[in-house]
Amino acid sequence: MRIEESSLADVVSFVPEQRHEDERGWFVRTLDVAVAARAGVDVLAFRQDSQSRSRLGVIRGMHGRAGEGEAKLVRCARGAVLDVLVDARPDSPTFGEQATFRLDDESCRHLFVPPGFLHGFQVLTDWADVCYRIDREHEPGADLAVRYDDPDLAIAWPLPVSTVSARDAGAGSWRDLRTQLEGTRR
Repeated sequence: MRIEESSLADVVSFVPEQRHEDERGWFVRTLDVAVAARAGVDVLAFRQDSQSRSRLGVIRGMHGRAGEGEAKLVRCARGAVLDVLVDARPDSPTFGEQATFRLDDESCRHLFVPPGFLHGFQVLTDWADVCYRIDREHEPGADLAVRYDDPDLAIAWPLPVSTVSARDAGAGSWRDLRTQLEGTRR
């Protein structure tokens, strides 16, 4: 398993390197606790597993958590998505920057999303199942959201948008959230 650094501070991917194929299909180890530990990620600290299934063109995001935030380990178990992260940590050297990652059922890549990031994705295939491991229990009052089509973020979604939730369509702006977050700098 290979560790890949990202252009965003503290974001890493875990990429399986050996897939064993035979007449039944294939088998791959998708995560290794020792490899994750070398990257500074304690996968044993995750407390909740969640999964979403979405259709082609669907966008989920951009979501985050206030306060201490939450760490996520994300992977696409079926199909493919373009995963987007925005660093919303005011004290980070990459604050306000974004990066995209293709997650799919061929590479079996896991993406580690540290606390303090906005996260979203668009489905690139007919269907996609996205699995999340989260290190905190959900606190609805701590939810943050920024519109997926916010002009200041200008995320380059690769497909026409087929569906977004009412919550995501009505989310606030990056400019307002950025101002709020910058007011919390220590």
